[in-house]
Amino acid sequence: MIAHITPGDLKAKLDQDQVILIDVREENEWNYCRIEGAEHIPLRRIQQTEIDPEPGKDIVLYCHSGQRSFFAAQILQQRGLDNVYNLQGGIDAYSVQIDPSIPRY
Repeated sequence: MIAHITPGDLKAKLDQDQVILIDVREENEWNYCRIEGAEHIPLRRIQQTEIDPEPGKDIVLYCHSGQRSFFAAQILQQRGLDNVYNLQGGIDAYSVQIDPSIPRY
């Protein structure tokens, strides 16, 4: 089962450096906007990319609305990674609730 994290909880974890943030959107979306501190690993590459979890840090994945990142989180859990979360509502919700300087699309 994939756990979700709210934009507010993600912001708190980012402020405390307690998260590895992965953006699974496509290149054009990443170039348009992103959450500061994110690493870009498109969904199509997530299975082939080695992700080394840091002790004490959660892995949070996001996309535009939360569907692709949910699928990516499932892939990482199947690979045996723990503490994997999907950003509820994606970058769109994060922009609305936390950082309106992030352009919406």
